[in-house]
Amino acid sequence: MKLIDGKKISSEIKEEIAQEVHELLAKGGKKPHLAAILVGNDGGSETYVAHKVKACEQVGFDSTLIRFPDSVSEHELIEKIKEVNQNADIDGLIVQLPIPEHISEEKVIECIDPKKDVDGFHPANVGRMVAGMPAFVSATPNGILELLSRYQIETSGKHCVVIGRSNIVGRPMSILLSQKRTTGNATVTVCHSRTENLKEISKQADIVIAALGKPEFLTADMVKEGAVIIDVGTTRVKSDKTKSGWKLKGDVKFDEVAEKASYITPVPGGVGPMTIVSLLKNTLLAAQKKV
Repeated sequence: MKLIDGKKISSEIKEEIAQEVHELLAKGGKKPHLAAILVGNDGGSETYVAHKVKACEQVGFDSTLIRFPDSVSEHELIEKIKEVNQNADIDGLIVQLPIPEHISEEKVIECIDPKKDVDGFHPANVGRMVAGMPAFVSATPNGILELLSRYQIETSGKHCVVIGRSNIVGRPMSILLSQKRTTGNATVTVCHSRTENLKEISKQADIVIAALGKPEFLTADMVKEGAVIIDVGTTRVKSDKTKSGWKLKGDVKFDEVAEKASYITPVPGGVGPMTIVSLLKNTLLAAQKKV
């Protein structure tokens, strides 16, 4: 078994991005600028946004964090998004999900300028991605492709089972892996809560991508010997062994599945760091288009 080290790969990519920022500035461009809107004080979202801000500093980006209380109205939030859309100094904009139930997630996503939609959630970017056209690709699927590529894991002709069908990970991941691309050309099966015989299907997979948000869902009896396991799950569970009182658990029962896997991502330190670095790459791309 070989551990897929997302921390290591993300550090390498950050160095590459920092060099590209240096070259961008040398050509007369400006520092890439990422703005993040955070609604409420969800612990997971707070941590994730803090990591994004720190990552921006590490690669030479400017960053802006805009905070709203849970009680913010949909109108007020959308007006702020429109304001950021019009700000020529800001290259990328993300609205940290989840947002309060009284606000339409769909309206918020559609309001973001597709040219600044570095999360890759806007229908215009999703459509272009599906068509194989240049687009901002969702950060987590993009990060997974990068990991597979840099570890030289063959995907062409392989059977990949994606467990989960969210618009953020599962659905775009299945499309990207099936496309004609260097890290692609796979035969993809998408499984979800209504899938019958899920265990039998996942045992056929050369690559399993677990992205359903259920801690330790994937167990050793659900995978075959030598499978590649990508764990997208990051669920906060209570723990009396940590100072914070909680710890992150993936969708994979790591200790037992690792014994059968050829490659496996840990949680934390696997897919998570790659999600953030993919967001940085999209923001850099947005800034480069202005030069």
